[in-house]
Amino acid sequence: MGDVLVGTASWTDETLLTSGWYPPGARTPAERLRYYASRFPVVEVDSTYYALPGERTTRLWARRTPAGFTFDVKAFSLLTCHPTRAAAFPKDLRTALPPKEGNLYLRDLDPEVVEQVWRRFVTALTPLREAGRFGAVLFSFPRWFPIGRHNKDYVVECGRRCEPLPIAAEFRNRTWMSEENREETLGFLRSHAIAYVCVDMPQGRPWSIPPVTAATAGLAEVRFHGRGRWTGDDRYERYGYLYSTRELAEWAPRICELARETSSTHVIMKNAYRDHAPRSARRLTELLEAMPDCPVRSPGVTGRR
Repeated sequence: MGDVLVGTASWTDETLLTSGWYPPGARTPAERLRYYASRFPVVEVDSTYYALPGERTTRLWARRTPAGFTFDVKAFSLLTCHPTRAAAFPKDLRTALPPKEGNLYLRDLDPEVVEQVWRRFVTALTPLREAGRFGAVLFSFPRWFPIGRHNKDYVVECGRRCEPLPIAAEFRNRTWMSEENREETLGFLRSHAIAYVCVDMPQGRPWSIPPVTAATAGLAEVRFHGRGRWTGDDRYERYGYLYSTRELAEWAPRICELARETSSTHVIMKNAYRDHAPRSARRLTELLEAMPDCPVRSPGVTGRR
């Protein structure tokens, strides 16, 4: 049985900074990260989706957090088959980009540029791994990424490219978790020791992924996206949802069951609007702590409570 780590996606969201969740003394990035790490044992870094991280930055993250703290890192958008702006690439790589207007995709780039992006992304995470602060690379694939041989091969390639860092796969195309394909998907992930990301998200939409809990590797991941409208381009309209105690209580026994099957279970609140995510994370932690034999990790320690 492994520990359960509960946290949020990002500690630097603009609406979180203005919500009053941070105390007045936490004014700098370093002070905010230290305060966050005193409240939760894990965080998901989402800034790495929008731009490649740097080794200096990840080294600072490691120095500013206590032993036992864990960073899950979201994969750069290009590597998850999402559209990527030319401005998101390092300056020295931009000269090698094709003269194309609008967003770029993997298929648009020279293989050597793709190699450089992979190498720099993985290398930048080395300080976190060496400091014992690394959890997994989250690959959140887009809605236009259905189940199929080509896409399965790409998921495996992501795992190979990230070695020795473990990866976790989150799917947004319902074909992966349809009733006829669900066991195939989970079996495929198990055969490659890739963690399946369980999700709580709005249901009844054409793109909805069911809230299936399954352990396919030593690590299990659960992401709470909120149950709001999920419409429009405004991310706060999509994720601005505050979970009720009843909704979180539905998940508590399922999360504890995942912990019994894995060496570690990471639970991330993605309802990033004002203080909704830390409030939901704190309430879920309380519910898990009240359950018998549920190994919840406390912040600032290397073991469970």
